[in-house]
Amino acid sequence: MDTPVVLLDIDGTLVDSTYHHAVAWHRAFVRHHVDVPLWRIHRSIGMGGDKLVAEVAGVEVEDRHGDALRERWQSEYAALLDEVAPLPGARDLVVDLHQRGHVVVLASSGAERFAHEAVRMLDVADEVAAVTSSDDAEESKPEADILVVALDRVSGERAVLVGDTPYDVEAASRIGLACVTVLTGGYSRAELEEAGAALVVESPGDLVGLEWGDLVRPARR
Repeated sequence: MDTPVVLLDIDGTLVDSTYHHAVAWHRAFVRHHVDVPLWRIHRSIGMGGDKLVAEVAGVEVEDRHGDALRERWQSEYAALLDEVAPLPGARDLVVDLHQRGHVVVLASSGAERFAHEAVRMLDVADEVAAVTSSDDAEESKPEADILVVALDRVSGERAVLVGDTPYDVEAASRIGLACVTVLTGGYSRAELEEAGAALVVESPGDLVGLEWGDLVRPARR
């Protein structure tokens, strides 16, 4: 299929959940008596839970508590879901892309249950061609596994990624894609540009009406 595919990250890109995830992870670490500063957790939100524990707390904590921490994080985040809301213009962006003939795929490294909750929250089930989650990939971002799976789901050849972290930019670059980024995940414009973002805007609503032609590239498998 040669129709351009727009891959959309979810957390911090479409829904305002980055800091809720950071708090959920922090509470999980506290429950297991592991001392990790909240700011350090925030700086790792965007990579999947398979990598985050070792990144912020070390390999020994991952070996001893990794699975239990991930399970606890999910339950802690679920308790915060009522406080999570779509980011400004997020639904408008998805609808705009769909109406203009792009194939829209949500490509998240988060848990499947939360990815589908985001679809419900945004009310975009009719506009989204596929949804992927951590359950679909061997390795999470900054590896590109989830992006490859997302493209395979819709037989996509040309695509662009929209994300909010340097991990998104790195994942996209691994398969030759450009990454457009938003500031709503808490990373600065300078950090995203230094990582190689093709475009940085404040929020997803700023991408409504964007001409995507120059940003769409063939994906390397």
